[in-house]
Amino acid sequence: MPHLDRITQPADLRSLSTAQLTELAEEIREFLVTSVSRTGGHLGPNLGVVELTIALHRVFDSPTDPIVFDTGHQSYVHKLLTGRRAGFEQLRQSGGLSGYPSREESEHDWVENSHASTALSWADGLAKAKALRGEDGTVVAVVGDGALTGGMAWEALNNIAFQPELPVVVVVNDNGRSYTPTVGGIANQLAALRTDRRYEQVLELIRRSVSSTPLVGRPAYELLHGIKMGLKDVLAPQGMFSDLGLKYVGPIDGHDLEAVERALRQAKRFGGPVLVHCLTVKGKGFQAAERHEEDRFHAVGQIDAHTGEPLSSVVPHTWTNVFAEAMVELGAEHEDLVAITAAMLHPTGLNKFAARYPARAFDVGIAEQHALTSAAGLASAGLHPVVAVYSTFLNRAFDQLLMDVALHRQGVTVVLDRSGVTGSDGASHNGMWDLSICGVVPGLQLAAPRDGRRLREALAHAVTVDDAPTVIRFSKEKVPDDIEAITSRDGLDVLHADPEPRVLVVGYGQMAGTALEVAARLGQQGIGSTVVDPLWALPVRPSLVSLAAEHELVVSIEDNGVVGGLGARLLLELAAAGVPTPVQVHGIPQEFLPHASRPELLEQIGLTPHAIARVAVEAVAGRDGVVEPEGIEVNPAS
Repeated sequence: MPHLDRITQPADLRSLSTAQLTELAEEIREFLVTSVSRTGGHLGPNLGVVELTIALHRVFDSPTDPIVFDTGHQSYVHKLLTGRRAGFEQLRQSGGLSGYPSREESEHDWVENSHASTALSWADGLAKAKALRGEDGTVVAVVGDGALTGGMAWEALNNIAFQPELPVVVVVNDNGRSYTPTVGGIANQLAALRTDRRYEQVLELIRRSVSSTPLVGRPAYELLHGIKMGLKDVLAPQGMFSDLGLKYVGPIDGHDLEAVERALRQAKRFGGPVLVHCLTVKGKGFQAAERHEEDRFHAVGQIDAHTGEPLSSVVPHTWTNVFAEAMVELGAEHEDLVAITAAMLHPTGLNKFAARYPARAFDVGIAEQHALTSAAGLASAGLHPVVAVYSTFLNRAFDQLLMDVALHRQGVTVVLDRSGVTGSDGASHNGMWDLSICGVVPGLQLAAPRDGRRLREALAHAVTVDDAPTVIRFSKEKVPDDIEAITSRDGLDVLHADPEPRVLVVGYGQMAGTALEVAARLGQQGIGSTVVDPLWALPVRPSLVSLAAEHELVVSIEDNGVVGGLGARLLLELAAAGVPTPVQVHGIPQEFLPHASRPELLEQIGLTPHAIARVAVEAVAGRDGVVEPEGIEVNPAS
């Protein structure tokens, strides 16, 4: 009987021998490759932490000892060992297992943490709470070397280190990568520890000499094992952790179960803050992943479980592709153009720009706040930075966008990939806040392109703006075919116009296609409409306000939260201009959406042509004598 079949809770691991644990590790890798190749998901990170996770659950008593995973990409093994094997059949699908830790799934999941560099702060708070409540237990934070490029992690380390009685074990899963190879000073320091063989040679000499001594050999070696910190101070260029006041253990081979378990037990016995440095290989055990230089199969779609090749030969042309190509072209035209990303060079498409103009591309690590203020500095010195991140990660850099870029009137372009409903990665990755955030920034100009051509045009304009922040947002989906305007009106693209329009349908970004479908359904009910794309959604154009005054009803459609979004902003502008035309705001309800596919979620929240058209038809019918709608109306799901 396979060992994995007998594991339903962490306690089941403690009865297995070393040989059985090694067999279990191989079974887990085989299961992950087979399962995730069918569903897609974060494969590489989890293949790299199999032995580490087994050791964690043998040493610590979860959930009494909370284990907090930074980011959560690497929590699949943890899920397997805590009784959720069956859920992998629907991983990241509606109603199925989340791709991240989930408190709804298990008492062993403490933090639904899918943004990086936060686990140490969680651990600090959990450990303090345990102490105040008189509870026993150790809090474990599993942190990647990529997460240590984020400033918040160092703020937490600074606090943890100066609380000598705080029972926190920080496990650094060091594979030298976040998505791509980790950058920055922390990466250089960890690399030095990984590669300085003098330390390991001295330690091996001690092990061979002392361990062979009869009776006292093994205990003596265990004692001498504790001098590792001192050896490193002499033999390797480290000291950053000890200088903070943290006890340091490592580096440990993260795939040596006995070594990892021994180190974790030492750390647990210490009773105060300890950092355990484990070296792992992302994609371990799956050759296709280990050979994949770009990101070691950080995240995959459906793939062949043997070769790692995608099952579909059709590669969609995405918004990211269009942006990547446009940046390379603009780089040739504008020598002052530079690019910044936060550990997402390949996911945002900036790798092509970096390959062509390596001196003009900067990966700052998982440090969005730093990225924005660094961009402000670049702009103030006469360059034009383009900062490309996922929409959801702009949340972390709002203050810098507001106070460092906008207040100083710096020409910085922020490009937001994965805007709107993203789906399978769950609540934290839906890009549903950027329009609300950007809407409160004075002077900010924002474009939501409806197609590839409009994206290129928006980017070409944005890089010429040198006195205000510009923002361009788009989704992770396949880029739609170009939608050509039938005419333009004072900066607005008119996409559809009936002879006697009663309803103005405003489609922002990719929702322009939805707006056209809404207009078609209204036409089937004998209701004329005009469909417009404002192109630059912020600031609101006066021409859009005057056009709204010519219609009986405005229907605003956006892929953002309804609170503080573009529809709400349009309503404010209409009120300020004294335009009484009622507005229906259709967008994402102000709640955390479950993980599911984008189409499933759009259906669930009523952001579909059918649902939107129905609400509009009812409103027009009300104007014709049934019910008189007043002011703002929000789609029912919102």
